[in-house]
Amino acid sequence: MPTGIHHVTGITRRVQANVDFYAGFLGLRLVKRTGGFEDAEQLHLFYGDALGSPGSLVTFLVWEDGAPGRVGHGQVAEIALAVPPESIGDWLTRAMTARVPVEGPLRERGETVLRLKDPDGVTVKLVGVDLPATAPLPDPIAPTRLRGATILTEQPQATRDFLARFGYRPGAAEGAVQRMESDTDTVDIRDATGFFPGIPGTGILDHVAFRAPDADAVRRMRLELKDTDATTVHDRKYFLSLYVREPAGTLLEYATDAPGFTLDEAPEHLGETLFVPPHDAARADDLRVILPQFALPGEERSPMRELHFIHRFHRPESPDGSTIVLLHGTGGNESDLMPLAHRMAPNATLLGVRGRSTEEGINRWFRRHDAVTYDQDDIRAETEAFAGFIDEAARAYALDPGALTYLGYSNGANLLGAAMQLHPGLIGRAVLLRAVQVLEEPPALDAQALAGSRVLMLTGARDPFARMAPALERALRDGGAALEARVIEAGHELQPEDLTLAAGWLAHD
Repeated sequence: MPTGIHHVTGITRRVQANVDFYAGFLGLRLVKRTGGFEDAEQLHLFYGDALGSPGSLVTFLVWEDGAPGRVGHGQVAEIALAVPPESIGDWLTRAMTARVPVEGPLRERGETVLRLKDPDGVTVKLVGVDLPATAPLPDPIAPTRLRGATILTEQPQATRDFLARFGYRPGAAEGAVQRMESDTDTVDIRDATGFFPGIPGTGILDHVAFRAPDADAVRRMRLELKDTDATTVHDRKYFLSLYVREPAGTLLEYATDAPGFTLDEAPEHLGETLFVPPHDAARADDLRVILPQFALPGEERSPMRELHFIHRFHRPESPDGSTIVLLHGTGGNESDLMPLAHRMAPNATLLGVRGRSTEEGINRWFRRHDAVTYDQDDIRAETEAFAGFIDEAARAYALDPGALTYLGYSNGANLLGAAMQLHPGLIGRAVLLRAVQVLEEPPALDAQALAGSRVLMLTGARDPFARMAPALERALRDGGAALEARVIEAGHELQPEDLTLAAGWLAHD
């Protein structure tokens, strides 16, 4: 009967840096990439030994540019990976050469330890201990399996007792740390009484999963946990599992070994294909556009720059050289419009941008006082900042500003309309979906100020804001833009006709 850790899951805000660290620096194998089973718009990456064996797995949910969390009690604080004892010196040299933050070597419980920080600040311990890999990796000093994890708790005895359900027994205590042992690894329970609580977010370890021998064991555990907050049994395709919080709040999972990651990929091709959960199969094509792209070590990659707006590229398999800049609506993000834009122009590179203004925790492009009254100073400041972003993005990514097409919806379309008036010449070609005039005192444009600019405006006949669209149409036409304005049978929401009309308009550009 297997016991011990099945996997540990963290949250990262930079997918490429995460891949470079775990698959590149540490040398683990990326054995699966999939949309999340709870939220398919979150990329989920699984790293492990050559076959992704339970007990070797470190997984990450990708919250690209997500808010950072805070490590505190009620959380997994660090993970430990076993490496060959004689390799610690090589790992220290490797870390120093790669400029990976490292502490040690130290002696802990008779074992030599290096403490590393991954790009998100997650603590990863390399422990020199002879624990052979189930499926060894090519690098002779690569991690062999998980050595353990550390949990911070304000209820150490209750946490220890709860872990006993999963096959752990008390080991030696040292100071504030009680070690719990399985047949294959350890969990250190650290008394964090008085410490601040953990906060979910990027840069934290979300949960630790323990091994279940089979599906019946998971179902029995569910019955044993009937008086707790344990979830129903979930089919994660590669394993069955349930989730529960131990008394001090740390999220735990109980997961089967089978069927494993070779269920839908041959062993020699593990991790090569992006899968989506079966229940999201109907939108698989959209998800493959929404989920962030990355390159494995050794693969050709496109650099990403730190610019003044959070942004993301989607690069199609056969790019035609065109680029569409995407501006989301209220509450959206940089990937929202990618499926729509990809259907409009399948071979265009997509540059999604996130607005910098927030309102009640949701993303916007500029502040507003109410639904139809907008902060004029903020509009002007953010359009100027956006113009600066386009200039720096053009230089950073070798883009031709004059060849860019812009696609905006609602709040994003409103910013584009304002930018065309406040910064003539910035935008040469734009599709504005449900746009209105947001400038209370628009500048008086010269009749040729927007000459050469082409704009498609699509307004919903039932859109409650439609009465404000004609003012924007007049301003753009008065400035000399070639404007095609259409009213379609829709409200403020997007409709299939938006795709049809915009795709046709782009095709005849």
